[in-house]
Amino acid sequence: MSIAPTLKRYLTAENIQYEEIPHELTMSSTRTAEACHVSGDRLAKGIVLRRDGDYMLVVMPASHHLRLSELRTKLGDNVDMANEAEINRLFRDCAHGAVPAVGKCYGLDLIVDDSIEAQPEIYMEAGDHETLLHLSQAQFARLTANALHGRFSAHD
Repeated sequence: MSIAPTLKRYLTAENIQYEEIPHELTMSSTRTAEACHVSGDRLAKGIVLRRDGDYMLVVMPASHHLRLSELRTKLGDNVDMANEAEINRLFRDCAHGAVPAVGKCYGLDLIVDDSIEAQPEIYMEAGDHETLLHLSQAQFARLTANALHGRFSAHD
């Protein structure tokens, strides 16, 4: 399948430079990092949250787990994880569970964990389970320029 069409159009329109890295089929961000010999600290994973009937995308390192209580402190108590049906509806052109760490092209606000921004380069799902995108920190920063930021994850 490779890169999701919505994501590809958006990256092209924004003139974001990236490298596509094919890899063996994996079904989790941790396995993807292992398969590609990439630090989980540098692999940005996207997690979809529901807030007041709207959705937003959290971006954090694959090596971390979400501290929902800290996110609720920042955003309010009405924040919950989206369910699989909601995620599939939002990311129609992506394989099930292969959520790219880019929200704007899917109509989602973004909140980025500060720990991912400390990395010199970033990798992310391309919308399938067999392709990673490799971006410089500067390119990733352009993609997340208007995002909320904070610390709401912890290293596994």
